[in-house]
Amino acid sequence: MNRITIAWIILISAGLLEIVWAFALKYSEGFTKWQPSILGISTALISFIMLSIALKNLPIGTAYAVWVGIGVLGVAIFGIIILGESTAPLRLISLFLIVIGIIGLKVF
Repeated sequence: MNRITIAWIILISAGLLEIVWAFALKYSEGFTKWQPSILGISTALISFIMLSIALKNLPIGTAYAVWVGIGVLGVAIFGIIILGESTAPLRLISLFLIVIGIIGLKVF
């Protein structure tokens, strides 16, 4: 694999860790529960480090948008599935627009 492909794999993995740390922080109840707090802080740090590594070979605007976008989309989808959050049409359209924006940054 070339360095760009590896950078994308690292970036996508970092984005997936965004989902983990966001949910861990939700369940940490303001850092009052130590297990989810440690999970949230450690996965956030690992995700941040992985983003930094990926940025060595990827454009910052695209990489950051993908990293954040994976986190946003993942947390929103899991929030809908696991926490029963709203599936209002405008909310779903907004998530779709995030996907379109990320694709646009990658393609153009």
